Amino acid sequence: MTTTENRPWRGVLVATALPLNDDLSVNHDQYAAHCAWLVENGCDGVVPNGSLGEYQVLTPEERARVVETAVSAVGGSRVMPGVAAYGSAEARRWAEQARDAGCASVMLLPPNAYRADERSVLAHYAAVAEVGLPVVAYNNPIDTKVDLVPELLAKLHAEGFVQGVKEFSGDVRRAYRLAELAPELDLLVGADDVLLELAVAGAKGWVAGYPNALPTASVELYHAAVEGDLDTAGRLYRQLHPLLRWDSRVEFVQAIKLSMDIVGRPGGPVRPPRVPLLPEQEAAVRAATEKAVAAGLV
Repeated sequence: MTTTENRPWRGVLVATALPLNDDLSVNHDQYAAHCAWLVENGCDGVVPNGSLGEYQVLTPEERARVVETAVSAVGGSRVMPGVAAYGSAEARRWAEQARDAGCASVMLLPPNAYRADERSVLAHYAAVAEVGLPVVAYNNPIDTKVDLVPELLAKLHAEGFVQGVKEFSGDVRRAYRLAELAPELDLLVGADDVLLELAVAGAKGWVAGYPNALPTASVELYHAAVEGDLDTAGRLYRQLHPLLRWDSRVEFVQAIKLSMDIVGRPGGPVRPPRVPLLPEQEAAVRAATEKAVAAGLV
């Protein structure tokens, strides 16, 4: 039987938000403590340098140190860094950095500087897979304009280039097609607001956003969903969904960081070009978070 030990991307892996100081420098001490707190509260691992971690606006030095900080905090087997980059050579270098830091796997977007064709996508994943770490693909056609459809994912898996996929398309029907075409490819929930639907469809993990603020309730929701306890899962899902849906919105980083601030976690500001939430957006996130707190979901 395949276990989390040799497929470390299984379970709840949190796409970590990155604490910033008032001057927008990275607070690595807070980040280390946050990673440790997530694991202490039931999460299985962390995903640094994803979009939620604002990797696009980090310097190379900051990006490397974020990975090293996470590994020091929770151990490399629990760390699956995002290694996305415009070019395959740079993505490969980030995979090498993750390997050298002690990570057990990496997460990789397709080429995202342009609308890549299938041959380019295959070559991109092949280049990074050569580093030797297992690769989890990240399908986000909304932001990258490259759609890793089930047929393409099956090819990537058959070639040995990817072992799993973080699925963010929002199309839950793909889970069943993917299971037919590549039954050994692990499907990971990629958007918080389709967690229940994809868990019921056989997802093996969740690359999650809102556990940054509400880890205990999120972990309980995940396990209830994958174990078929739909009474518990349905109740928690309805309670959390007003927050979970922010994970699929443009302002997801700001929203999740605000929720973190409200529950006493180190959320803080975001780096440009992101800007603060509009007053009505802030009010909506605040109200939903406070309602979750009042319901004992923190």
